[in-house]
Amino acid sequence: MGRPTGLRCIRCGVLYAAGKMFKGCPACLDVGHPANLLVQYDYAEIRRGFDPRKLEGRPLSMWRYHELLPVEPAEAVSLGEGMTPLVAVPRLAQRLGLRELYVKNETVNPTWSFKDRLASAAVSTARSIGMRVITGSSSGNAGAATAAYSARAGLPCVMFTTQQFPLAMKVQMAVYGTKLVAVPTIQDRWRMVEACVNQFGWFPVTVFVYPLVGSSPYGIEGYKTMAFEMVEQLGRVPDQVIYPVGAGDAFSGAWKGFSEYRDLGYVDSVPRMLAAEVFGPLENALEKDLDHVAEVPWGPTVGISVGLNTSALQGLNVLRESGGAAARASDDEMLAMQRELAAAEGIYAETSSVLSLAAIKHFVEQGTLNPDRTVVAVLTSSGLKDPETTQKHLPEIQVAEPTLDGLKRFLRDVYGFEIPAPQISISG
Repeated sequence: MGRPTGLRCIRCGVLYAAGKMFKGCPACLDVGHPANLLVQYDYAEIRRGFDPRKLEGRPLSMWRYHELLPVEPAEAVSLGEGMTPLVAVPRLAQRLGLRELYVKNETVNPTWSFKDRLASAAVSTARSIGMRVITGSSSGNAGAATAAYSARAGLPCVMFTTQQFPLAMKVQMAVYGTKLVAVPTIQDRWRMVEACVNQFGWFPVTVFVYPLVGSSPYGIEGYKTMAFEMVEQLGRVPDQVIYPVGAGDAFSGAWKGFSEYRDLGYVDSVPRMLAAEVFGPLENALEKDLDHVAEVPWGPTVGISVGLNTSALQGLNVLRESGGAAARASDDEMLAMQRELAAAEGIYAETSSVLSLAAIKHFVEQGTLNPDRTVVAVLTSSGLKDPETTQKHLPEIQVAEPTLDGLKRFLRDVYGFEIPAPQISISG
C-alpha cells in the first residue's frame, strides 16, 4: 500500500503486511489480549534520504518529516497542522520548583488540538488506498479533527457520538459537514463503528475496539512528529516528557518518534515518558506489575477527554520501555492549573489538557521526575473547546461604580489589587 513495509504487533512481535488492519493484532485479539500495531518502514532507505539537520525549505507543518509518515507528500491531506510552539514557562516552572519547563502548545493546531496530527495521517492514508467513507467515535477533539480533515479530503465522514458533550465540540464537528449520529452510550458508539467497518468497509480513525487497542496505527504515526519537533525546537532531546493519557495514542506515537530518531542515529538518547492520568489505570498496572491494563474505579470528571478507567497496552509499554511513571491529578488540581497557566503564562488550555502540568507535583513527590532536568509538558487542546467548564469555576463579573474612586475600591475589594502610583515623566 505504498510507503509502509508492514505492521508489527506491540505484544507478540508478529509482522503483518501493510493493509486494512484496524483492530490491532488478530492473533492477540483471538486470545483476549488486544494489542495495537506499529507501522514499519524501510529504515535504511530513510537514513539515506532524510537528514533532520537539513529541513530548510520544507513546509512548516508535520509533513516536513514526510519520510517517516505513511504517505508521500503529494498525497497528504493537510491544513498546516504541526510545528506548534515549544514555549518556555519560567513563572510556572518557578512555582512548581522546576529548573526548566516548556509546554508543547498543541492548542494552536487548525482545529485547536493535537488530534489534527492523528486525523491528517489517518485520512491521508485512507484517501491514498481508495477508502470512500471515514468514520469514528468521539464527543470531542478527535471528532472535530476527523471531520475537518475528511472535509479537506473530499470524503464523507460519519461520526458516532452521544448527546452529552460540550457545545463547542458539537458545533465544530457539525460545521465541517460530518454526519453526526448520536447513540445512547460510549459502548454503543464503538459497536456502531465496528459494524460499519465490518459491513460497509469504512475507514476508522479513532478507538473502537474494547478492551482498548488504540486508534488507527496510520493515524498514530502523525503523533510521532511531536517528538521530531521537540528535538528540532529544543536543539536536543528533552529529559522528561509528560502527556495527559487516556488510551495512550499520542503518548505511544511520540515515544515511537523519539525511538526512531535514536535508532536512526539522529539523537543519542530518549526521554523518560511520564503519563498524567485522571483515574490511574496505567499507574495501577505498574504498581501491580500487570501484563495488561485493568479497569479501575471511575466517575464524573472535568477531564472528559482523558477520563478513562482503562487504557491500552501501548501506553504501558511506553512506560516500561522508557523507565517512565504514571501519576494522577484531581479535578480541583486541573481547574486550578488551568487558571494558573492562563494567568501566569497567557495560555488557555482545555481542562483535560493541563493534566500534564497538574500532575507534576505528584511526579516530584514520587521521585520519578527530576526537577533539575528539562521537562516538556504537552498541552493537547484549547480551552475554547469547553469554555462552559471553565466558566462554572470563575467568579461572576461584578458591577463597579463608574468613577475613579469607585474603581479603586472595586479593584481593592474584589481583586485585592492596589493601583500603583502613576509614573511621572520628566522631559526637557
